[in-house]
Amino acid sequence: MIKLRPHQASAVYALQSNTKGQVIMPTGSGKTMVAINDAQEAFNSCKWDVFLKNPERKTLIVVAPRILLAQQLCENFLEYLKTHPMLKHKVLHVHSGKTRHFSTTDSKVIKQWYEESYRFNKLIFTTYHSLHRIQEAGISVDTIYFDEAHNSIQKHFHPAVKYFSEKAKKCYYLTATPKHSATKKKPGMNNKEVYGEVIAQVSATKLVEEGYILPPKLVIKHIDVQDEIIDEAQHIVDTIDEINANKVLICARSTKQIVNLANSSFIDEISLRGYSLMYITSKTGAFINGKRETREEFFKVLNAWGKDSKKKFIVLHHSILSEGISVRGLEAALLLRNMDVVGLLQTIGRVIRTGDATKTHGIVAVPVYNNVGINTARRVTNVVNTVFTEGKSAVSIIKR
Repeated sequence: MIKLRPHQASAVYALQSNTKGQVIMPTGSGKTMVAINDAQEAFNSCKWDVFLKNPERKTLIVVAPRILLAQQLCENFLEYLKTHPMLKHKVLHVHSGKTRHFSTTDSKVIKQWYEESYRFNKLIFTTYHSLHRIQEAGISVDTIYFDEAHNSIQKHFHPAVKYFSEKAKKCYYLTATPKHSATKKKPGMNNKEVYGEVIAQVSATKLVEEGYILPPKLVIKHIDVQDEIIDEAQHIVDTIDEINANKVLICARSTKQIVNLANSSFIDEISLRGYSLMYITSKTGAFINGKRETREEFFKVLNAWGKDSKKKFIVLHHSILSEGISVRGLEAALLLRNMDVVGLLQTIGRVIRTGDATKTHGIVAVPVYNNVGINTARRVTNVVNTVFTEGKSAVSIIKR
């Protein structure tokens, strides 16, 4: 097990001292390691006498907003989780995605797997979308971890979230961007009955000071557009030239914009500058330098290029890479669309992870021309000031 940072160790202690609560930590602070250490303690606390007819074993659930993130979290847990040799654990995935582990969304099969695995500790990975399937299975749950917990307030997810808040022995909500509700008609993380108190919290300013994450550097690129001639591809290229970064994440407005850029002069311009191009959307799938690839190959290449200090690449997406997905080496995020507070902070979090010694900040760039980009620039400036200058949490409020 890797050595925990002080703020992580404090958060693990908070989980072990409370049966329910919220862990509010910035993107890049290592929330996953907090959950893994707590899970490790839970599994290792079991008696390992294999001759018992009803051995003490624990069932833990990890909930993620996307299948991709559920799969990534599984790999993280299996890599770092260290348990007693006599305390084996089995893994189940409950979602519709492909995985090398046993997977099902059938509540009867979930129940059967649970009962047949009584001699093992059990680790279940699911999505908010499929969580109700585990609820329907009626299994006993010791601990449930809600990753990117701001997703849990969504209307069609919340009933299952509330159910496990009541039924699970321990229930924890982990996020960098809590969502509260100003109306009783809609769920929010300020509902202490469901979410408990904030039991662990650390500011982004503290983590920057201690060197665990980097500060963001805002670049608002004002582009003079004459005679109302708008060449969007060229404006984006001009912004890339301005920030001078090797590994750039571009957050596009839509799939249509991504496809248009991938079939325009943009390709020739970035090729001349030595960049490879990747893009991924839920509609088109994944592409690397114009060739369709599986998602598995896409992320394998993306992380390999992220580790390669000499590789220059641009990756286009709408939202798939914003939340929770760990991508190594990204230096800059270029915003072509406005986002809510959650989306902005999740995107900023992609580029402020520490890298080699030459990386001193994460660049967040917004091209502004005519009326395009003005609101995005204003919002991202406010968010950065709130979180990275004032050291506050950027809480998203649902008002109606």
